[in-house]
Amino acid sequence: MIIDESFPWDSWRDHPAVQQPEYPDSEHLRQVTEKLRKRPPLVFAGEADDLRAQMAEAGRGEAFVLMGGDCAETFEGSTADQIRMKIQTLLQMAVVLTYGASMPVVKVGRIAGQYAKPRSSDTETRDGVTLPSYRGDAVNDYAFTAEGRTPDPERLLDTYQHSAGSLNLIRAFTKGGYADLRRVHTWNAGFTKNPAYSRYEALAKEINRAVRFMEAAGADFEGLKVVDLYSSHEALLLEYEAAMTRIDSRSGDLYNTSGHFLWIGERTRQPEGAHVEILREVRNPIGVKVGPNAQPDDLYRLIEKLNPDGEEGRLTFITRMGADKIRDVLPPLVDAVQRDGRPVVWLTDPMHGNTIKTSSGYKTRDFETIMDEVNGFFSVLAEKNESPAGMHIELTGDDVTEVIGGAENLDELRLKDKYETLVDPRLNHQQSLEMAFRVAQLLRDYQESRQ
Repeated sequence: MIIDESFPWDSWRDHPAVQQPEYPDSEHLRQVTEKLRKRPPLVFAGEADDLRAQMAEAGRGEAFVLMGGDCAETFEGSTADQIRMKIQTLLQMAVVLTYGASMPVVKVGRIAGQYAKPRSSDTETRDGVTLPSYRGDAVNDYAFTAEGRTPDPERLLDTYQHSAGSLNLIRAFTKGGYADLRRVHTWNAGFTKNPAYSRYEALAKEINRAVRFMEAAGADFEGLKVVDLYSSHEALLLEYEAAMTRIDSRSGDLYNTSGHFLWIGERTRQPEGAHVEILREVRNPIGVKVGPNAQPDDLYRLIEKLNPDGEEGRLTFITRMGADKIRDVLPPLVDAVQRDGRPVVWLTDPMHGNTIKTSSGYKTRDFETIMDEVNGFFSVLAEKNESPAGMHIELTGDDVTEVIGGAENLDELRLKDKYETLVDPRLNHQQSLEMAFRVAQLLRDYQESRQ
């Protein structure tokens, strides 16, 4: 049980804080955060501890992490159907990856809290009118009006409510039989019936035989009807994260109760910054995005701040280099971490370093470029005798048209058909499953090279 005694976790206020909204009424913000401090936790200490242990397994090469979901969740999009489809997509991917890797897959959603996003500019200008940038539904509205773009503290309470509702649905779906292995496998069988994905039919048939063998051998499928699906988001809004940090009455430790796994973004990972400070002493497993400009000393300082005692599963580096840079930039960083000696979990984010803009103005990514970065990540880690512990991707369960390429050869002209993201482009349902089948083969090859 976690109790809130209004613990003044405020040391972050003495550190430089970037990417924060400029609220026009500080007293209103204070009143909202006081309300948040009294709200029940969204996640619990024991759940965070379980995930930390599973992240440690992934770091040792004994599990693989699948972390995925929306670039930025919206309040309007937090519906039962859309959440169900995201969960279904993650579960389908996990079955394929589990078989390919012959190891457990740790399932973590970018879900139930990913309502805020950092931006490259504080303002946006349209037709000579300049207003604050849209920073996600947790901060302001996408509508380009002065009222809509003004940061509103009440949205932090809305974020809490939508996160709570999403977590309730997640627990219902993953514990109520919806995640039954046989059901999920049937969904994947339908995927390979599409001629565009026939190249993956052989692996799908292998999985089918394995499931049939388990049934014939009398496997206990009761234990395969439920799964653990953890929640994660970028710990961006410091007032919200501080209000959701609580003392565990069982251990006396601090936990951030807004999500199981919190990460610090590429734009906010300054070792002396407020974002590092606010997560420095919480017991959650945490991550840091690492881009192509990162230096070995940056990683050392982050390890020293965030995991000085070298606890397994505590700290994850999520690389987001770009396909054209990862093979050159990542090796010296891995070397530096190995020299340090304290354990780190390595994940790849192949999305954020590969964003392009089409001639018609659409922000998109190319599926083959995304996969090229995944391939580069695997090859570098294998060469350094480190475990490629997982991937962190932006996806949706819907049939959107936001990323070009894939087996169905989605081209630039089709982007306009169903381009729905308000921030960054996401893999659609089919592209997500295609990635799972291709990464499953990478995992199989990696495992065989280790034997």
